[in-house]
Amino acid sequence: MEILGRDPATESYRVSISIDDRKVDALVPERLSAGNRLIAARPTHQTAYVWIAANEDKIEAAIAKLARGQGRPKAPFDQITLIEEH
Repeated sequence: MEILGRDPATESYRVSISIDDRKVDALVPERLSAGNRLIAARPTHQTAYVWIAANEDKIEAAIAKLARGQGRPKAPFDQITLIEEH
């Protein structure tokens, strides 16, 4: 998985993975990495990157499930959305 940076408009991190020989981009909300912190508190980039790395397998599985049309992943990974390429 490649982290492509933060998307300020969606308050998410854009990630890219290869699924079934195609590139799939998705948005991983930064609030997932905030854990039990205050609602308005935004996690640091380091916190978000560490959380994404620690949950890489679960994030990739959620993206694959969405990309293959196999339904919604389990919470909290159900908050991940695919990016439609035009």
